Amino acid sequence: MSAKAISEQTGKDFLYKFICTKAPIQNKFKYARLRQETDWDLLVQEHPWLQTERLVVKPDQLIKRRGKLGLVGVNLDLNGVKEWLKPRLGQETTVGRAKGVLKNFLIEPFVPHRQEEEFYVCIYAAREGDYVLFHHEGGIDVGDVDSKACKFLVEVDGKLSEQDISSHLLHHVPENRKSILASFIVGLFALYEELYFTYLEINPLVITDAGVFVLDMAAKIDATADYICKSKWGDVDFPPPFGREAYPEATYIADLDAKSGASLKLTILNPKGRIWTMVAGGGASVVYSDTICDLGGVNELANYGEYSGAPSEQQTYDYAKTILSLMTREQHPEGKILIIGGSIANFTNVAATFKGIVRAIKDYQTPLQNHNVSIFVRRGGPNYQEGLRVMGEVGKTTGIPIYVFGTETHMTAIVGMALGHRTIPDQPPMAAHTANFLLNASGSPSTPAPSRTASFSDSKSEDANRAPMCLKHSIPQGKATTLFSRHTKSIIWGMQTRAVQGMLDFDYVCSRDEPSVSAMVYPFTGDHKQKFYWGHKEILIPVYKNMADALKKHPEVDVLINFASLRSAYDSTVETMSFSQIRTIAIIAEGIPEALTRRLIKMADEKGVTIIGPATVGGIKPGCYKIGNTGGMLDNILASKLYRPGSVAYVSRSGGMSNELNNIISRTTDGVYEGVAIGGDRYPGSTFMDHVLRYQDTPGVKMIVVLGEIGGTEEYKICSGIKEGRITKPVVIWCIGTCATMFASEVQFGHAGACANENSETAIAKNQALREIGAIVPRNFDELGEIIKTVYDDLVAKKVIVPAQEVPPPTVPMDYSWARELGLIRKPASFMTSICDERGQELIYAGMPITEIFKEDMGLGGVLGLLWFQRRLPKHACHFIEMCLMVTADHGPAVSGAHNTIVCARAGKDLISSLTSGLLTIGDRFGGALDAAAKQFSKAFDSSLIAMDFVNKMKKEGRLIMGIGHRVKSINNPDMRVQILKDFVKQNFPATPLLDYALEVEKITTSKKPNLILNVDGFIGVAMVDLLRNCGAFTREEADEYVEIGALNGIFVLGRSMGFIGHYLDQKRLKQGLYRHPWDDISYVLPEHMTM
Repeated sequence: MSAKAISEQTGKDFLYKFICTKAPIQNKFKYARLRQETDWDLLVQEHPWLQTERLVVKPDQLIKRRGKLGLVGVNLDLNGVKEWLKPRLGQETTVGRAKGVLKNFLIEPFVPHRQEEEFYVCIYAAREGDYVLFHHEGGIDVGDVDSKACKFLVEVDGKLSEQDISSHLLHHVPENRKSILASFIVGLFALYEELYFTYLEINPLVITDAGVFVLDMAAKIDATADYICKSKWGDVDFPPPFGREAYPEATYIADLDAKSGASLKLTILNPKGRIWTMVAGGGASVVYSDTICDLGGVNELANYGEYSGAPSEQQTYDYAKTILSLMTREQHPEGKILIIGGSIANFTNVAATFKGIVRAIKDYQTPLQNHNVSIFVRRGGPNYQEGLRVMGEVGKTTGIPIYVFGTETHMTAIVGMALGHRTIPDQPPMAAHTANFLLNASGSPSTPAPSRTASFSDSKSEDANRAPMCLKHSIPQGKATTLFSRHTKSIIWGMQTRAVQGMLDFDYVCSRDEPSVSAMVYPFTGDHKQKFYWGHKEILIPVYKNMADALKKHPEVDVLINFASLRSAYDSTVETMSFSQIRTIAIIAEGIPEALTRRLIKMADEKGVTIIGPATVGGIKPGCYKIGNTGGMLDNILASKLYRPGSVAYVSRSGGMSNELNNIISRTTDGVYEGVAIGGDRYPGSTFMDHVLRYQDTPGVKMIVVLGEIGGTEEYKICSGIKEGRITKPVVIWCIGTCATMFASEVQFGHAGACANENSETAIAKNQALREIGAIVPRNFDELGEIIKTVYDDLVAKKVIVPAQEVPPPTVPMDYSWARELGLIRKPASFMTSICDERGQELIYAGMPITEIFKEDMGLGGVLGLLWFQRRLPKHACHFIEMCLMVTADHGPAVSGAHNTIVCARAGKDLISSLTSGLLTIGDRFGGALDAAAKQFSKAFDSSLIAMDFVNKMKKEGRLIMGIGHRVKSINNPDMRVQILKDFVKQNFPATPLLDYALEVEKITTSKKPNLILNVDGFIGVAMVDLLRNCGAFTREEADEYVEIGALNGIFVLGRSMGFIGHYLDQKRLKQGLYRHPWDDISYVLPEHMTM
């Protein structure tokens, strides 16, 4: 949603902080906010004027016409305010059909004034610009301002001057007030633009000799402009409509939505309701709500919500568990219903999103059973067959009634089944697997030549080159009737390789001669070539850093598909429109501020460019061209026969619903000729009428389907077109959102533009007007397919449409990654790992999620146990490992490893090179004795050699005993590191047989020479063997294997790396120069000169 209402206090905060005007505004920031829990003494202390001035008190909860409803207390002292609040604060009241609790109030100074000093001013956004309304009589009796007020349009990018205001709006204002009013309104309009308001109303605005007073204010801001206005807005609180509580669960989902690239929406309508929905897609979610209400479920509908935009498994899990938690709090005598519905997805992997829902269902298995919940599922799109299979399986394993249906079932049929209006099929027909669609049904290995270039149906009497009728409505001058052909070439902005490959596969299956994508533009990694498939063959598509280079080298391109983010989509589109060769631009991003979109529309109209979007999946022209992910994956392209043109053209707002229309039209007619999803924003770049007129003037189109929507008035232009004779082809149209008028409080649906600001914008009003003017309007969405079929059959009977013979499309190989996703192939892995998995939502170490590792405070020793030994170690083992890392971290700069690191660092090398230089010195003679000591002592101990025999044996063989001996330390100067470790091991290890053996050896060796002690390497080596063998976590064979494969040396390497890095940083911090070894520390021993 873009335009969101803000509280009166927030609106006044913005106004007082940022308005720039010569008008003397009074009572700035002079208001007090009051709630039930407010402490009156503290409130008075913070606002001492409450005790000295006359006051006004009113609720600040988005309630309209508060004065008329008796919800404004006027000219009261502080005690009067308290008395006025007693029967109201915290009490339930009814406003219209909405019931709610009055809990937020504003107290402001009372402003004495005369009636003639009250004015009305309002600024609101429209497609063509911003309207300023002014009326010289403000207050609660202002009445119908739309008909009474003076109105002035400030066109997009236009300026508003005091002269404009005076000459157009202030006709009935006293002369001595005109200057102040004009200055204030100019400042107000500048504020409106700067802070991205979409609606700003002040009634009354009071002008007295003392100055300007803003008494009552209502406002909406464009929430999508947060990234632009954050520094001025701060953290804005968007209150819910009056009559709807601000549930923490809805806030939680809103927070998830803000942090996600996907769309997650939840509005709780009736927490005690029986019918809950979990619908994929902004348009589909409205259709399901419509159908539930149409079948009598409005009073039991518990929520409105939607998830779309390919949310991850974790995101759908979080979304699903929130809904399941809400619906299993209160019992319902008839049990409860969960509708998991959706249209046919364009790019969302249905099976992946269903995994999150399945996890949530398993977690809530018992509550769902206790509340007698039945679940009805209908979905289509990439990998939907697997998703439905998994959903069906969880029903069988949990015992929860789960009924699953795919694209063979009408989208909303499950609502009728759930509510008892339709019979639930015993065994619904299952659609073929995704892979089946990729095979040539004819059995012929050859690729058929193109069999048609215009339409699947024969054209009877229309001249393709006829000029459009010259009536009132026409396509804007300079814009093309035909946007796409079999020769259309495009540039893709953004590294959208999956979408590009989908376009190329579509091109290939349509038997195009060449790919429709000429190049890609990506500023971050441009100027290279990207590999794609053209059928069986690999091809290269160039990627450029900027649009200018791409267009210069590809003059044949006339379409841009802009996948830029909401932050950069505006700038990249503006840049592209500076090149005259671009005639069509599709903007995919959702969330572009409306003010920026309107600028794009104005620029496009001036340049004759058609914009599809923003917030769209795009459009498709079967047999010719498709935009990005439109139409879904290849299985849906083939199932809906989008590889060749039919006779029916459609236009929709919703991308998901456009794919549903593809499905409906392919099942009821000869197929789609062209389809466009104009996008869900309030101001789409092109309108319903723009495309309907194109279809009217296109000979191959025989009938038109429009899926309208609540909000806006574009559908009324279709009424005018039919009435004036500009539109003569059959128009089947249905406006979704009919449920909105049945709700007690306003509901903002998934699309930003799906909100009615007045009765004429409701779906019911539009459907009625269209029906009366002669459009073909079904009774509900359920009936849409039947009506389309009826109209189509009639056109066939009249020979307007002559269906052509089907020709099978060419085969297209499936991508390896997708075939693997579907489980159709297997391939030996190049690598195997058993310690870590980063593929899911959460990193997993040896089967343990990273959050659990932190929750249990396992520490570094615990993590090392998971990653090195694949198991949880006892606490004493983890602590000992951490102690070993600490004592081996460093032993001064003189040892070989640290010396090498220092020399390397002083030579200007980087950290990695310097660290590696030090690590390469580790071996049997420095630091690498842990493994060798462990092996030698273990072998002797396991062979039952007594300590003396072991020492004598090693001496006889001329071998050093690894782990024995120190250059500096001795029996008389013990190594405190060894002493610290020894004390811990003796106190905490269950048994230390090998350590005891090594200490016996030490007694013998130190009796011969005092520095032949058990050094730190040897101690750690033998103690680690005792740990592995006796801690209870390993078998004897496992313990010996870890010693054999070198795990113990890893402790010294890991620990000493910390010290080496410290030496590197120390040398850099001290800014030490290149090291050169002094001559006097080198013995030069050269051979004598040999002479004859």
